[in-house]
Amino acid sequence: MRAKLGNHQFEKVFTREEANELLPRLELILGGLQLKARLLREKLGELAVGDGGEGISQAALEQILNERPELRTLTEQMASSAKQIEDLGCFLKDIELGLVDFPSEAGGEMVFLCWQSGEPQISSWHTIEGGYAERRPLAGISKSYLN
Repeated sequence: MRAKLGNHQFEKVFTREEANELLPRLELILGGLQLKARLLREKLGELAVGDGGEGISQAALEQILNERPELRTLTEQMASSAKQIEDLGCFLKDIELGLVDFPSEAGGEMVFLCWQSGEPQISSWHTIEGGYAERRPLAGISKSYLN
């Protein structure tokens, strides 16, 4: 089901209840994705020792992935996890923080319901153009609850 409101078009538009139903599944997917991301950062960090602390360029990363197939497999698994989230109709915003947005409608406008891994329920929203720093509590949620 494709939904369009204004200039925004989404495959799925969620109610708060529909988004909350996905949270246990998202916790599992995100947990695995975060573990793989940490492992990849550690491995790349080990390889980057001695580069003067400048990090790894995109070209060097491609070369490393070609030379270390286990790391390419790790990146492919991460991409698969991110696609699982996307296939649910959600938007993965930050792996490390575990941020996921859900397209929703409020007052005739498209917004994102905003969730961070570890939160027991959807508690905030922000405009499509806004982000995590601009999130606002949903009705009935204390602002102090927001991280």
